[in-house]
Amino acid sequence: MTSQQKWIAFITIVRREIQRFLRIWPQTLLPPVITIVLYFVIFGTLIGSRIGEMSGLPYIQFVAPGLIMMAVITNSYSNVVSSFFGSKFQRNIEELLVSPVPSWIILSGYVVGGMSRGLGVGLIVTILSLYFADFSIHSLPVTIAIVLMTSLMFSLAGLINAVFARNFDDISIIPTFVLTPLIYLGGVFYSIDMLGDFWGGVSQINPILYMVNAFRYGIAGISDINIVWAFTMVSLFCVVLFGVALNLLDRGSRLRS
Repeated sequence: MTSQQKWIAFITIVRREIQRFLRIWPQTLLPPVITIVLYFVIFGTLIGSRIGEMSGLPYIQFVAPGLIMMAVITNSYSNVVSSFFGSKFQRNIEELLVSPVPSWIILSGYVVGGMSRGLGVGLIVTILSLYFADFSIHSLPVTIAIVLMTSLMFSLAGLINAVFARNFDDISIIPTFVLTPLIYLGGVFYSIDMLGDFWGGVSQINPILYMVNAFRYGIAGISDINIVWAFTMVSLFCVVLFGVALNLLDRGSRLRS
């Protein structure tokens, strides 16, 4: 394929993915926004007023970056896992795999589609959060970089989950038993300084911990984790997941009948 043909294939996949979640926006965009607003009301306003401060910040300002990242993570992940598994279930993906389109183009198209939804919901939640919390951007480059890397990583994770899923029930296993615990144990609602040495050490293997703290640094200028180390770990996770996802597509594992 020529470079122009590869670009057309990539744009076609991305456009289809974006149109898919925009067409059913009451199911894809509205529910996560309502959920995050409820988090702001309950944890930020009601409970936060009783907690007071966390790491030197009003609790609502401390928790806001984590809630925004939670929206980015869940929506980037869910968009790719549902879309790719739907194509796999309907055998549409087999047509792509036997076409001249390189696997990395297919992977990139689905991932960018997932990132678009994750970033879109994240932007909406960020705008709504201004109603609840008064904060400014401490470092715009750090904020943009970590949000992009986070949506990239969980879009890749969603595709890998979709490849291994055998039925629609399987695509809910990882969000329920892996993703949700990682989010709640990733420093969204508390500082890891509150944990003991053992649980603080265990938290170091949680990638969401690095993402939330890097984003919190970009927004509020505070972090429980060294920022350079946080970006190093997130970059490592992204590279590993990209390699795994690309290998699965190249092999056609669980995709070809």
